[in-house]
Amino acid sequence: MSATQILAAFAAQTSSADLPPEVPARALALTTDLIGSAVRAANEADSSPAILAALARLGMDRGDECLVFGLNRRYPPAAAALLNGAFGHSLDFDDTHADSSLHPSAPVVPAALAAAELTGASGADFLAAVVIGFEVCCRLGLALDPAAHYARGFHPTATAGVFGAAAAAGRLLSLDAADIANAFGIAASQASGSLQFLENGAWNKRYQVGEAAMKGLIAATLAAEGFIGSADAIEGKHGLLQGYSDGADAARATAGLGSVWETLQIGVKPYPACRYTHAAVDGILALRREHGWRVDEIDSISVGLHRNGITLVGEPLAGKRRARSIVEGQFSMPFAAAVALTRGRFGWDDYDLLGAPGIDALADRVTVVRDTSLEGLRHPFGATLEIVARGETTVLRVDDPSGEPETFPSAQASAEKFRTLAGPVLNAGADTLLSKLRALPTAQDVRAHFA
Repeated sequence: MSATQILAAFAAQTSSADLPPEVPARALALTTDLIGSAVRAANEADSSPAILAALARLGMDRGDECLVFGLNRRYPPAAAALLNGAFGHSLDFDDTHADSSLHPSAPVVPAALAAAELTGASGADFLAAVVIGFEVCCRLGLALDPAAHYARGFHPTATAGVFGAAAAAGRLLSLDAADIANAFGIAASQASGSLQFLENGAWNKRYQVGEAAMKGLIAATLAAEGFIGSADAIEGKHGLLQGYSDGADAARATAGLGSVWETLQIGVKPYPACRYTHAAVDGILALRREHGWRVDEIDSISVGLHRNGITLVGEPLAGKRRARSIVEGQFSMPFAAAVALTRGRFGWDDYDLLGAPGIDALADRVTVVRDTSLEGLRHPFGATLEIVARGETTVLRVDDPSGEPETFPSAQASAEKFRTLAGPVLNAGADTLLSKLRALPTAQDVRAHFA
């Protein structure tokens, strides 16, 4: 069997009983994390009004089947998947699978939510579908080889994400293995996501992830209606792996499938920025607490990153030192370092520092360099720091950022992050929504549960 057939059979035939209890439990925690970000972004992300206005102009807001979190209204299924995906990814505060260097929840969860509401699925069935989507998405990200995929200028959350979204939605639409393989064939023509947004801090990154959720849902629905998609969509001559990477390995998509759960390797973000900044921010905050540095005592900061991180948050250095939009700030190691040193934290509300003279002055003292000692490791998100302050040099290596599976936040910490994001929008309703999310595994009907 080909990788396409193996993954399709896994998506169609894996039962909820086949999942170790900790796997759907982790899917619930990750779903909750995504929805907290979506609620805040629906109301505060700078790109949200344009997306909403465009959908209204196109007539894509005329329907009430599926909930969009943070807007207190329902949309047609495809639009709901698009909006929940785009909003969930807009703050860059959503989860990350380190090995594949992508964000699995943003494309997968919204597609699964829309499909669950369409079909009257239970909460347990929804969570099982999310797991299926995570496994497909993350494994394809691994098979693409993240470094090679990035080097070609692709954004794996969108390219691999559309397949995960199709798998999750197809599962809830009760597709068999042949139908899900067909959905993959349709999704292969929808796989898109460019890193060109880095050029000017564009909003494409948010939209293309929401679009992956929508396209995955559409691909599964087309397959359900008998539409014929291309064969061998993943490993074929012009399939995903051959077309989008110079270093792909199809075997990585299926190795340990059904026994090794990539869902458990997904981490959550403590800071609303590219994951490649996080280990450095962790280290800077720890050293700031230890030494009590003032900003005016910092002479220089050198941050060593994996080459993927350099591509995203370190080059061109002069431009990264002058972040002016939120997207530019989300992908700027100098900005993140300057915020952490200035405020001793880095949260969504700290983007009010964009363009502040003191931040610019501190960013000018930040250098970002490629550290080859961070390459060839299992995870690419580590950082090395060399900070000169008070005339003394302090060196620190942080192999993995906080929030990875080994340091996955407690239920209390996860709830606090959710309230911090959703609370300013929903007020007391944030706790109501959190309670509903916690009760999702026993819900008989997802749509009724969120009514």
